[in-house]
Amino acid sequence: MTQRPTATTTAARPGTDVLTLGVEEEYLLLDPETGVNMPVADEVLAALHGDARQLSRQEFRHSMIEMVTPVCTDLDELRNQLVELRGAASRAAVNLGARLVAVGATPVAEPHRSVPDRPRYHAMSDRYGPVAHDPAVCGCHIHVGIPDRELAVQVCNHLRVWMPVIQAITVNSPLHDGVDSGHASWRSMQLERWPSIGPTPHFTSAADYEETVAALVTAGVMLDEAMVYWYARPSAAYPTVEIRVGDVCPTVDDTVLVAGLVRALVATVIEDINAGIAAPRVRGCLVSAAHWRAAHDGLEGTLIDLRAGGARPAWDLIDELFATVAPALLRHGNLGYVLAQLGRLRRDGTGARRQRRTLERTGDLHAVLDLLAAQTTAQ
Repeated sequence: MTQRPTATTTAARPGTDVLTLGVEEEYLLLDPETGVNMPVADEVLAALHGDARQLSRQEFRHSMIEMVTPVCTDLDELRNQLVELRGAASRAAVNLGARLVAVGATPVAEPHRSVPDRPRYHAMSDRYGPVAHDPAVCGCHIHVGIPDRELAVQVCNHLRVWMPVIQAITVNSPLHDGVDSGHASWRSMQLERWPSIGPTPHFTSAADYEETVAALVTAGVMLDEAMVYWYARPSAAYPTVEIRVGDVCPTVDDTVLVAGLVRALVATVIEDINAGIAAPRVRGCLVSAAHWRAAHDGLEGTLIDLRAGGARPAWDLIDELFATVAPALLRHGNLGYVLAQLGRLRRDGTGARRQRRTLERTGDLHAVLDLLAAQTTAQ
C-alpha cells in the first residue's frame, strides 16, 4: 500500500522563517432523512467537551457551527487539529440525530432562518433585512501570521490577482434548493448580496485602509471593522492576514492543501514586497469578473488571468500558482505534500465536481448528502 504523503514530506530548510497558520471552518447540521438544515447548533456546542468546546463557536444560523484551530506552524499539526475538531463535532451531531456536513451552501432548504439571540446578530438582521435571512452558507477562513499592519495591507494588495484561483480550488456548493445552481460555488453568488463582501480594494497604506473602513462604517455599509468581509483582509481580531474567499472544503486534506498554498503565496508576496516589487494594479470590475468566473466554473472550465489578461484553462493557472509558490513551499517543508494533493485534486475534482458526479451517476440527492457527510470526517 502506498504511504500517504505527509504535510512535512520535504524538510524545511534551517534558518528560514516559518509563517504561522490557523483555520476557521464553518459546518452545517443537516437532517439525515430530509437533508434540510437542523436548528440544533446550541445543543451540539453544549455536547462538546475539552478542547473541542473551547475551539467551537456559535454562528449566524441555528444550523451552523464554526470550529477554530489553534495557531499551527506545520501542516501536519493543522491536519491533526482539523481531524480532531471535525470528528468531535460530528459525533456530537450524530448523538443529536443530525449530520455534520462541510458544504459551502445550504443544499436543500433551511426552514428556520432566525438568528441566534445575540445583540450583534439582531443588529445585522435589522440593518440588512432579508439578506441576513438567506439560507446558511459556510466558508473556510485561513489566517497567516503577519503582526505588522502595514505589511498586512501590502500583502492583501499583492494577493488580489491570485484570489480567484484560490476560490476556484475551494468551490463546494453547486446545489441550491435541491438542484444544481449552475455555479460551482453558489455560496459566492449568494454572498454578493452583502454590501461589505467582495474583492479587496487596493490600498496605498495601512492609514488608507483604516480611513476607508471608517468611512464605510460611517456610511452604514458595515456595523464596525469586524464586518470587513473582503476576500483578503488584515484581521480585525488577530495579528494575521485572513483569506476568506473560499467555500468550506469537503475534506481535511482539501483544507490543508489550500492552507499550504495560501501560506506559501503570502510568503512569496512578502519577498516581492521586500524586493520593492509593486502589486499589480487591476480594475475592480475585472477582479469582480474573475471571481464570478471562478465561482461559476471552478476548475472545470476557464479562469481569468488577472496578471496577463484574458481567459485561460483553469489548470494552467493552478500550475502557474504552484510554480510561483514552490520555493516557499520548499522552505516550509510542504512541497511534496502540496504536489501530491494537487495531483489528487486534478484526478478527483473539486468538491463541486464530486457532488455533481455523484448526482449524475445516481440521480439521488441523498447520495450527494451521504458523500458530503462521509468526506467531512474522512481521515
